[in-house]
Amino acid sequence: MRYQAEHKVEIHQKIVKDASRRVRAEGITGAAVSAVMRDAGLTHGGFYKHFSSKDDLLLESLSEAFREIAARLTEAGEQSRPGTAWKAIVKTYLSLEHCDHVECGCPLAALAPELARADKAMKAQILEELVKYKSRMLALMPGRRAADKERAFFAIFSTMIGAVAIARILPDQAARASVLASARDFLLRSF
Repeated sequence: MRYQAEHKVEIHQKIVKDASRRVRAEGITGAAVSAVMRDAGLTHGGFYKHFSSKDDLLLESLSEAFREIAARLTEAGEQSRPGTAWKAIVKTYLSLEHCDHVECGCPLAALAPELARADKAMKAQILEELVKYKSRMLALMPGRRAADKERAFFAIFSTMIGAVAIARILPDQAARASVLASARDFLLRSF
């Protein structure tokens, strides 16, 4: 039975979304093609109708993850008072909800050590995604000049990524909340 082109696009997007969540939750190696295809209700053999390799799926999954977190943070920033968008981003990122739901969170907090071990070709593509992410966030960062906003982006996001990564290690929710609150308070006082 032949499906219409829209059906293939819908299935492809479902595979990418499912893989994006699985990669963030289980890591790059945890997102086996067979599990991703099973999640989408498809057989392993159908994978190559949508992707030329697992790396292609991984890159699309990362792109989807960056789009999701950027949209969530941009929305939080746009709903805040003028000049306080970055504060809303910090509060959203350093929330227990973000920390406790790795499958829906920032791919950098979930995967940075694994992405650092990627081969050179993949790193170049990951960098492209990071540049897009930074570009979406820069307008919402504190600072008057572009260079100030870029410095703020790296300082704020590096601190947030590290705080979430540390908090996720801790088994106790109160301890996680304390780490997140410490980083949040530090950042809100620093800019």
